[in-house]
Amino acid sequence: MTVSIGTSAPASIISPGDEGAPLPVLVDSHCHLTYPQLQEHLSSILARAKTAGVASLMSICTKLSEVPDIQKIVSDHDHIFGTVGVHPHEAEADLAAYGLDGIEAQLQAALTHPGIIGIGETGLDYYYAHSPKQTQQDVFERHLRVAAHTKCPLIIHTRDADDDTLSMLKAYEGRIQGIIHCFSGSARLAAEAVEMGFYIAASGIMTFKKSEELREIFRHVPLDKLLVETDSPYLAPVPHRGKTCEPAFVRDTAMMLAQVKAVSYDALARQTTDNFMRLFRLSSLSTKNCS
Repeated sequence: MTVSIGTSAPASIISPGDEGAPLPVLVDSHCHLTYPQLQEHLSSILARAKTAGVASLMSICTKLSEVPDIQKIVSDHDHIFGTVGVHPHEAEADLAAYGLDGIEAQLQAALTHPGIIGIGETGLDYYYAHSPKQTQQDVFERHLRVAAHTKCPLIIHTRDADDDTLSMLKAYEGRIQGIIHCFSGSARLAAEAVEMGFYIAASGIMTFKKSEELREIFRHVPLDKLLVETDSPYLAPVPHRGKTCEPAFVRDTAMMLAQVKAVSYDALARQTTDNFMRLFRLSSLSTKNCS
């Protein structure tokens, strides 16, 4: 696949220390550009991402009230894609505000906007349980229904909920695709998700010293099912721990993932970018080519 990018991102970037060598383009497949920590400094954050070789970003929605801001940032920057969805932490509040039918209608309506290419983040989080389990499941189910109908990829958040997440995904097997984002789960979750056609996204967590078990899981994920992300403004990778995470830092995660997979950084960058484009059926990394 030949990567073509939007006008806001360069096709060839020189890497510091590699004078004259082009830096392969990366996609930060999951960041929250509408969160205040990033939105208030967006111009400088996007400039640093560009310098780091990040050609495209996907800004993730976590509650329906964010949709207008997501749509604006996508409209303003042709190398930024967006999603629509309700995070499990927000499931109770958005259920109260919209009802299940209303949530489903809002998802469908937002997907008509050019550049809104994913559904999520959605899923189950039993670790924090900010919303009741049944509420999380009911709201997640509506996202699955819309994904099956529209064929739009899902962005899945799952924590301490492997069994229920897999059970709900398997009910739609063959009709949905997507990403297990910020993967920190079990080898079983990774293997069964890949078997269903899902992609596994590595975040800064895999660079942490304590994450050797996670790195071992990633060693067994096929290269053509891998993505990289920051989940910024959270989870800054080594060597940026303690800082506000930002999209430029996806390069550090990609470098670690390349080591884990025993491939060159160039190969890893190209493969994960190709994977992103294939999953979202993109001919280029520009929202101008979205319909």
